[in-house]
Amino acid sequence: MKTHTLFKKYALAGALALATAGLAAPSLAADTLKIAEVVELTGPGTTAGTNFKNGADLAIKEINAAGGVLGRQIVTTSADTQTNPGIAKGLSQKAIDDDAFAVFGPVFSGSIMVSMDTTEAAKVPNFIGGEAAAITQKGNPYVFRTSLTQADAMPKVARYLDGRKDINSIAVIFVNNDFGKGGRDAIIEALKSTHVKVVEDISTSTGQVDFSSAVLKAKQSNADAIFAYLNEEESARLLRELKKQGWDKPIIGETTLTGQKVIDLAGPAAEGAIAHVGLTVDAPGMQKFGADFQKAYGYVSDHNGIKGYTGIYILKAAIEKAGKFDRELVTKTLHGIHISTKDHPGVLMDVSIDDKGDLDRESFLVQVVDGKQKVIEVLPALGKK
Repeated sequence: MKTHTLFKKYALAGALALATAGLAAPSLAADTLKIAEVVELTGPGTTAGTNFKNGADLAIKEINAAGGVLGRQIVTTSADTQTNPGIAKGLSQKAIDDDAFAVFGPVFSGSIMVSMDTTEAAKVPNFIGGEAAAITQKGNPYVFRTSLTQADAMPKVARYLDGRKDINSIAVIFVNNDFGKGGRDAIIEALKSTHVKVVEDISTSTGQVDFSSAVLKAKQSNADAIFAYLNEEESARLLRELKKQGWDKPIIGETTLTGQKVIDLAGPAAEGAIAHVGLTVDAPGMQKFGADFQKAYGYVSDHNGIKGYTGIYILKAAIEKAGKFDRELVTKTLHGIHISTKDHPGVLMDVSIDDKGDLDRESFLVQVVDGKQKVIEVLPALGKK
């Protein structure tokens, strides 16, 4: 499928989602649960933000059809950060001014680092899609992840690399933003306790188009493998350049490397790439979600769609446990909560949240085979090791 067609398809899905949100918005009465979506619907974060929003909207539709949360219907408002941290901060303030019970988004770590002070000051629970370790290290009690933190994910990647005796050295290629630098720092730290040595450390830019120099540096380092940690579109460009320059060694990364959008954009260049992913529609127990999402939006959800979907169900579980619509009580309830799929199927996997807002659950190693993610190993939650 051509790249421009894919972008048009994602943009259409986002537009349809916005239309749906607009229909929901007028019913903002006291007997509703008001959620504000502050996400990236244009700019470099379009893929991540659109998936996150669509996943959240799918969960909201299901919950409302089943009677809502403690009898209240969920209503939503949506706002586009344009992948701009300053705009994200302003829109978060608007969501608070509109008396949202909770804010969902942003997804990009750089925007979260700027906007989350606003939700903290207002004592509004904020469910975010970012993975940068620094987010929950700032002591903000109102921010909650919908994905594993880099600090938990990278040790799993390092253990995998340590088990591969054909890999003794690695070149790290990362995007130079809060997300990328956090991942780069975490993998380098995690590899210190392994036999694998980092022989090249290559920084790239957000939105970078030409990866020829980065690939050439990796080749000249004689590394046994590449660890890639970039945003979705850049990951696809890197994979295509690696194929163009004849790279035939392992390509390993984290969630963004093997997302379906990356696979679609990179085509055959994505084949064989391996990644640790916290969420994938190809994992056990997620197939129904994947089918429902594709039916609703016309494309395959990536991990961000699952983040938005499960985040809504996590909030629902916490409100029901708290027994009332009290932001501070719900926030306290979320810290230390354990939610099982037996009681709350919508969370898709058993999940625990610690006192910092970080979550713990199973994760997966996947490999791209015939244009799709194939789960090659299930990794236990850290609390179950």
